[in-house]
Amino acid sequence: MNIDIEEFVGRYVAVWNETDPERRRAAVTTLWAADGVEFTDAAEYRGHPALWARVTEAHEQLVQGVGFVFRYAGDAVGHHDAIRFTTYMLPAAGGEIAWTGFVVVRLDDEGRILSDHQFGDPPAAGVATGNPPGTRAVVNEFLRRSGDGDPERIAQLYAPEVDWRVDWPVEHHPAIPWIRPRSTRAHVADHHRTFGEVCPPAEGRVSLDHLMIDGNDAILIGTSSQLVKPTGKRFVMTFALRLVVENGLITRHHMYEDSLAVAEAFNQP
Repeated sequence: MNIDIEEFVGRYVAVWNETDPERRRAAVTTLWAADGVEFTDAAEYRGHPALWARVTEAHEQLVQGVGFVFRYAGDAVGHHDAIRFTTYMLPAAGGEIAWTGFVVVRLDDEGRILSDHQFGDPPAAGVATGNPPGTRAVVNEFLRRSGDGDPERIAQLYAPEVDWRVDWPVEHHPAIPWIRPRSTRAHVADHHRTFGEVCPPAEGRVSLDHLMIDGNDAILIGTSSQLVKPTGKRFVMTFALRLVVENGLITRHHMYEDSLAVAEAFNQP
């Protein structure tokens, strides 16, 4: 099987959360083969039109209507042309898991779904107490969404109140527009939005060298190279990011970076 299983499962789970109808439609056509089919315990959905309608109905009722979000449990395994994994549905603001889905998909030679069997169960023992997807699953989703660059979808992974810190000498830098005090999910979206406006995502390069997870804590160490649009200068810095995940949401975001390298890229020639 020549496929990145984690990336594939990330796309599968993301399609149920996708708020934009056109992006949702495009995601369905890339995930499932044209004659692909999904089976649940009560129904069958065959072909792109039926699958798109199925995903849209679930999104409108459960995500948009009730406020749930779907999360990957981080347990995918696969061999030959099949992948098995678990997904959870829980309140976007955090809380007890409302539904657990066990999914088995069979893929064609291009990595698209030929058949998709979804088994829905009530929360399993231990999950009913509120234990959400693990730290690794949330961090993997954070990395995937950060790569996509959608500020609102990145912010959905954070708790309503966030312990936010970027290791700069000042909390509110006069020249660096994203260095501001942050403490809420809305602030997280604003941070990523502002960063993307100043440092175009198409010009950015981020490499992750180490990922260490210990319980609720995750440490990400890597290198970031970004072009500063107002000055045309590029900065390259090593960073260390500490994330803490509680109840399936990021509650602490502490970034340690080379502030001098960033500041110098904002100096006008």
